[in-house]
Amino acid sequence: MTHAASTGGGDASSVRVAIDVGPLHGVRTGIGNGVAWTVEALEARGGVQLTPYLTSLRARIAPPTRRLPLPAAAALRLWARRSTPPMDRWLGDVDVVHGTNYVVPPSSRPRLVSVYDCWFLDHPDDALADVRLAANVLRRSVAEGASVVTSSDATSHRVRELLDTDRVSTVLLGPPPLDAGSPAASEPDGTVTTPDASRPPVGLPDLSRQPFVLSLGTIERRKNVPTLVAAFGRLAHEHETVRLVIAGAVGNDLDAVSRAIGRLEPAAAKRIIRTGPVDPDTKSWLLRHATALAYPSLDEGFGFPILEAQQMGTPVVASTAGSIPQVAGSAALLSPPLDTEALAANLYWVLTSDEMHAKLVRRGHSNVARFSWSTTADALTELYRGLMETNDR
Repeated sequence: MTHAASTGGGDASSVRVAIDVGPLHGVRTGIGNGVAWTVEALEARGGVQLTPYLTSLRARIAPPTRRLPLPAAAALRLWARRSTPPMDRWLGDVDVVHGTNYVVPPSSRPRLVSVYDCWFLDHPDDALADVRLAANVLRRSVAEGASVVTSSDATSHRVRELLDTDRVSTVLLGPPPLDAGSPAASEPDGTVTTPDASRPPVGLPDLSRQPFVLSLGTIERRKNVPTLVAAFGRLAHEHETVRLVIAGAVGNDLDAVSRAIGRLEPAAAKRIIRTGPVDPDTKSWLLRHATALAYPSLDEGFGFPILEAQQMGTPVVASTAGSIPQVAGSAALLSPPLDTEALAANLYWVLTSDEMHAKLVRRGHSNVARFSWSTTADALTELYRGLMETNDR
């Protein structure tokens, strides 16, 4: 995807911001969606002149996007060092530099870096090599004066502890646009697709006539899917027809999920469907038809699927970790991340109580109304302006 930058009207009062649009290229992730929707909101608001940039020699770009002249891996290794030369020449004449994905390049201008969750800082052994490099760059940037913006109060609190800084602000994101999908730049082999969102996804049984719990997200340790599988095993004893659909790309917890399924009784294990990655239409179909979205994460930076489910009238059963209580509000049933019995009980409650199901649907719609991309853009613009004015003093 090539991003066309806004000039924000070009007035003298606008804040000139170099903003990282790297997450918009390649396979689209939740962060990529968040960055895309943030940029769109900033463009719509005005008052900010955006200069998009990225660090990639492979991505196809067009003006006005600027390319920093380093491969991404080399940039991470270089920027983790002391006394790294600023990248101002390539970033352009701006007031603020905003790294939207944990990393911000060196610059003589005020710098802001987005941090969504701290899982990779708390669990470095669970992170890939490039993620560990990004963590080193983040620590170096903050130590040298960069400010941090997070998408939840829980993450802000953890950043203050882990990075020893008070230069942290929370800016809540908005809800996923109902008509916006999350397409990958190139769909991986095996992706489940459906041309008609009113019909069951191709390759899956017809789930529209029976209750099912949906797990949505990459199969990684942070998402805590093995605990959900164990809870489903208990739930299956009490509910004879409920199924579990695990939808998401392969991550670092696939083996643990397989082992958890293997520990279930065969009759319960047969009621679990693993789809692999799904396209936007299939994701929407699953969310609309699920009896509940299960989101038992061990940590979460925001949690778009929570708001997406609530928009579609699907109850949410989730954990108390990270951003989830703040984002889900009173419109979800929450339990401690590793409490299998409590998770199973909450799922059973939603499946068997029409009253609780309807209450969570009503509360979900009200909860989503608390979030707005225009509010996100307003808060970010004020944050940019404050950084610019502090630098001018």
